[in-house]
Amino acid sequence: MVNNAVLEVKHLKKYYEINQGWFKPKIQVKAVDDISFTVMKGETFGLVGESGCGKSTTGRSILRLNPITNGQILFHGKDISKLSYEEMRKLRRKMQMVFQDPYASLNPKKTIRQILTEPLRVHGLYSKQEREQKTVEMLETVGLSAYHLDRYPHEFSGGQRQRIGIARAVILHPELIVTDEPVSALDVSVQSQVINLLLKLQKEFQLTYVFISHDLSVVEHVTDRVAVMYLGKIVELAETEALFANPLHPYTKALISAVPASHPDEEKQRIVLKGDVPSPANPPSGCTFHPRCSACMAICKTKKPPIITLDNGHTVACHLYE
Repeated sequence: MVNNAVLEVKHLKKYYEINQGWFKPKIQVKAVDDISFTVMKGETFGLVGESGCGKSTTGRSILRLNPITNGQILFHGKDISKLSYEEMRKLRRKMQMVFQDPYASLNPKKTIRQILTEPLRVHGLYSKQEREQKTVEMLETVGLSAYHLDRYPHEFSGGQRQRIGIARAVILHPELIVTDEPVSALDVSVQSQVINLLLKLQKEFQLTYVFISHDLSVVEHVTDRVAVMYLGKIVELAETEALFANPLHPYTKALISAVPASHPDEEKQRIVLKGDVPSPANPPSGCTFHPRCSACMAICKTKKPPIITLDNGHTVACHLYE
C-alpha cells in the first residue's frame, strides 16, 4: 500500500457483453480496460475525457455499484472488490457518491427530511432526535434551511437539488466521495456556487474527492492531479498544473486547446480532432487513438503504447516518448 493513499485502483477492467441474436456470438464492450491510479488522502483526483470514455463506469466501479470484471480496488489497503454485499454496505458509510443528475438521484416520493435521515438510520447512527438535529445542521451547511425539510424534490431548483444530493453524501462524514459530473446538469450561473460548496466541505470535513468531469476549465480549478481517459484507458496522468502547462499526449493537447481562453488577448491554437470516437465494441488496433491522431506513426497502428513515467511523475501512454 502507498503511504497516505485512501484509494488504489489496480488493473481495473469492466467489460459488458451484448447479445446480437440467437446464433451470433456476443460482442464484448471494454468500457474500462486495464487502468491503474492512486488517490491520496485529502486530494481531489480528476478523471476527464469525452463522453463514453469510461469515466462514470470507473466511478461507479470504485464504489461497487457496478460489478467489476477484473482488477483490484484497495480502500486503505483492503481489497474491496471481493467483499460480500453486507460487508460492502457497511463500508459505504466511508465511501459516497454525488450523482450527475440531481433530478434522477433523489426519490420524488420522499421529503428532504426522509432523504437525509435515511443514511443515518440505515447505518444505525444516533437517536431519532439527534438524526433530526444532524439533518438541520447539514442542510444549513450546504446553504439551505430547516423550513425546507418537509418539501419534496420537485419543489427545488436544479442547484438546490444538487446541494441536497451533496448533503446526503456528506452527512455520514465519509472519507471518499466520487462526484460524477456534479455540475454538468446545472445552469452555468449555479455551477460555480456548487463547486465552491464542494471545496468548502472538503476543508471542513477533510474529504477526498474523485472528481469526474468533461469540463476541463472546472477540472483545472478544483483538482490536484488529473487522469485523462480515452476509450476505456488512461492515456496521461499528471499533477494538474503540469498537465495544463505541458500536455504530452496528442489527445490531451486537443482537449486543452478546446478550453476557452481566460483573457480576450490570449491566443490559442485550436486542435480539431478528425473523425468520431471509435466504438468500444470494436476498438482500433495498436494505440486506440491512432485513427484521429495527427502525429500517428506506423508503429501506432499495430503496437499498444507502453506507459512511460517521466522524472516528475508525469505518465503518458504514447509512442512519441519512447
